[in-house]
Amino acid sequence: AEGLNLCTSGSATSCEECLLIHPKCAWCSKEDFGSTKSITSRCDFLQNLIANGCAGAIENPSSSFSVVKNVPLSSKGSGQTHLDVTQITPQKVALNLRPGDQTSFQVQVRQVEDYPVDLYYLMDLSLSMNDDLDNIRNLGTKLAEEMRKLTSNFRLGFGSFVDKNISPFSYTAPRYQNNPCIGYKLFPSCVPSFGFRHLLSLTDKVDRFNEEVRKQKVSRNRDAPEGGFDAILQAAVCKEKIGWRKEASHLLVFTTDDVPHIALDGKLGGLVQPHDGQCHLNEANEYSASSQLDYPSLALLGEKLAENNIHLIFAVTKSHYILYKNFTTLIPGTTVEILHKDSKNIIELIVKAYNSIRSKVELTVWDSPEDIGLTFTATCQDGLSYPGLRKCGDLKIGDTVSFEVAVEARSCPAEDTSHTFTIKPAGFRDTLEVALTYSCRCGCSARAAPASAKCSGNGTYTCGLCDCDPGYLGARCECEEGASGDLHHALCREAEGKPLCSGRGECSCNQCLCYESEFGNIYGPFCECDDFSCARYKGVLCSGHGECHCGECKCHAGYIGDNCNCSTETDSCVSSDGQMCSGRGACVCGSCQCTEPGAFGDTCDKCPTCPGVCSTKRDCIECKLFNSGRLADNQTCQKHCKDEIITTVDVLETDDPNAILCAYPVNNCVMKFTYLELPSGKSNLTVLKEPACSSAPSAVTIVLAVIGSVVLIGIILLALWKLLVTIHDRREFDRFQSERSRARYEMASNPLYRKPISTHNVEFTFNKLNRSYNGTVD
Repeated sequence: AEGLNLCTSGSATSCEECLLIHPKCAWCSKEDFGSTKSITSRCDFLQNLIANGCAGAIENPSSSFSVVKNVPLSSKGSGQTHLDVTQITPQKVALNLRPGDQTSFQVQVRQVEDYPVDLYYLMDLSLSMNDDLDNIRNLGTKLAEEMRKLTSNFRLGFGSFVDKNISPFSYTAPRYQNNPCIGYKLFPSCVPSFGFRHLLSLTDKVDRFNEEVRKQKVSRNRDAPEGGFDAILQAAVCKEKIGWRKEASHLLVFTTDDVPHIALDGKLGGLVQPHDGQCHLNEANEYSASSQLDYPSLALLGEKLAENNIHLIFAVTKSHYILYKNFTTLIPGTTVEILHKDSKNIIELIVKAYNSIRSKVELTVWDSPEDIGLTFTATCQDGLSYPGLRKCGDLKIGDTVSFEVAVEARSCPAEDTSHTFTIKPAGFRDTLEVALTYSCRCGCSARAAPASAKCSGNGTYTCGLCDCDPGYLGARCECEEGASGDLHHALCREAEGKPLCSGRGECSCNQCLCYESEFGNIYGPFCECDDFSCARYKGVLCSGHGECHCGECKCHAGYIGDNCNCSTETDSCVSSDGQMCSGRGACVCGSCQCTEPGAFGDTCDKCPTCPGVCSTKRDCIECKLFNSGRLADNQTCQKHCKDEIITTVDVLETDDPNAILCAYPVNNCVMKFTYLELPSGKSNLTVLKEPACSSAPSAVTIVLAVIGSVVLIGIILLALWKLLVTIHDRREFDRFQSERSRARYEMASNPLYRKPISTHNVEFTFNKLNRSYNGTVD
């Protein structure tokens, strides 16, 4: 065997231990097996044991299976007794498993035509379902007509539910005992609340179904959720009272317009006892434990529905479709359909759900032991295999699908242990019984010889080895313990506290006998050394450049390091231009470690962002395209430019963000190119076919441009002069206005002001015409 040998590395000390290591491991029970100087592992791959001379004494049991019962599949259901209808084959197999050794077998399933159908209609009779009750009064007749198109053997039953008649789920005050609708204006009269009531056992007389429906009246509960899960469980487990037939397909139609109560909701009403999953219908066919037990859990519902092969169909209003759709993922074999608010589509809904159920097959597993691994591969009608899938859909009645079931034991149980588990299609009564036994003991163990002469009379010879009695040790129990027992062991330990013979050999009378290994030699006085446990590089011991000696690599010339992976040569670091790592890095262990940002490549020769790269690429373009430049020599050009891929184009595209644009002058023109470093280590250079040259302008254009420039400059200067003058004038005017306002004052108060008219009084007296005048003359 190649690679790690799991068998020999497991250090098995008995045949049974060897069988547990790997299903490919075998045990050699031959007495004189191996060398006298070392211990050859008796636990190894079969081909290795044969090569080592153990043919004819090998213990290598394998898993097997046998078919115990295999009745052919039926093609039709009705018209035969239920014992004659077979929908799964085989019906019983026996497996003998060796741990880790997977074995598989085929299972076929067929849904037969015209299979009998039992349908139990379970209806929510809370107040909001009153209009639905009116619409299903003739449901039995119409439903039977539609179902008889699918099967000639159809029976119908009926039951109803509301909720637990305790507070806070229902109205429990004395005034509501007989009529919980008292005071409710929209519907003043209704019957008392009840948990579940079985009204009609399964029958082919559909008129009785119609009669029972017509008798029913709605009731009223207090909270929105209903007690439907109580009713589903009772309808599933009360098989005798409901009348489920073993030979029929069982359909349970659950109609409601609200959400259900689930486990632990009962604590609100003081119900702390979990549901026991038993039938509790009294003589009046009413659920008698409604006020004693909590609501059932989803897990319990799924278990009881599967035990009784019942397909549950949730017929619910659109507003609650998502909730019940989630329930179907938790309850196997369950479907959900949208019910109109008045239940007018109930027949179409049931037929659709039935066809959906009959169009798929899904395997379920019951009572599988914990140490057993099961994997399924489905082969559906398209002929393709689907590993990990245990169901098929889009089937027609009469189609056959097959499943490959692989079984593997993960461990060995107690001796003589056997298990049985069941595989069955969801909703089918047909089952496949799988009986398990385990192959965990070797045949040679049954031939054990106590006090065998092969063990010096001091042990039991079993499967080629000696199991020494207490007080004796050695490969043949030839050494006696006692006062010298510790000494025998001490001489086989490298140091106090370390395992005997380093755990890689056996101590036989104060001497280590080292195990053989497929990887190399184990040696040393305490089996402490080997030539395969040194450091590796990329999976190669000592990198292939050294020898392993007792856990340490001894490197060949030219190599250093713990695993000899570091070369001292520098030739591989020299770039094409003769520099060490192109001058952008250091040579470490024979390879370049680039230090220049952006540099890469075996010799750091690739560096799109380094200065001077454009000139290097230019040299290659000139020598390859134009046979010019400093690399014009053909051999030099090929050597330096071997990794350059040059492409010429008419128009240079520069929209690639990873491409670097370069340019250089050529005869008063410009040659442009881009280059891109490829993942392969090569460079992609894209070059213009011709250098980009600009044409000289005409003399007229130059004269006109000069004149226009002069005129424009003059206009700009005039505009600036005008602007400066305007600004200066405005500033002077503002200054004048400011001074003028400061010089303004009252004339009368000016001390320098003199009136233009003077007045003087002269004091004199004279007589004129006998008149006297004093100071004034007219």
